[in-house]
Amino acid sequence: MLPPDFRELVFRHDSVGRVMLTNFDSCVAGYPLPEWEIIEQSFNSVNVARRQFRNFRRFFISGAMEVTVDKQGRILVPPYLRDYAHLDKEVVLSGDGKKFEIWSPENFVRMRQDVEGDFDQLLDSIADHGAELRL
Repeated sequence: MLPPDFRELVFRHDSVGRVMLTNFDSCVAGYPLPEWEIIEQSFNSVNVARRQFRNFRRFFISGAMEVTVDKQGRILVPPYLRDYAHLDKEVVLSGDGKKFEIWSPENFVRMRQDVEGDFDQLLDSIADHGAELRL
């Protein structure tokens, strides 16, 4: 079930309540349609001569499926995405800027532990790439 704020955002952009789900980082990522269209456009602007890019694009785009939010704010995650993310009865729903993520509790804890263990190194890497975070 999507939180009311995100549900409102989805319906603001699409009166039917459609979102795109795909496989990413051991979770299921969900995007409102306008955000998904930006992602698809960005894939069109990258050189497909590199095998790594082609493989990532195949994986990410082929995993995508349009679903509709029902009146209670629920979405039906297709079996292949549930299998990919190891989703069972309990899930963790996490907001991530312009998208949401659906995690198995185990994968979510593992991801957070991995980030926590490398936190200072990750911040240094972000700074080295010129990104400015306002923490």
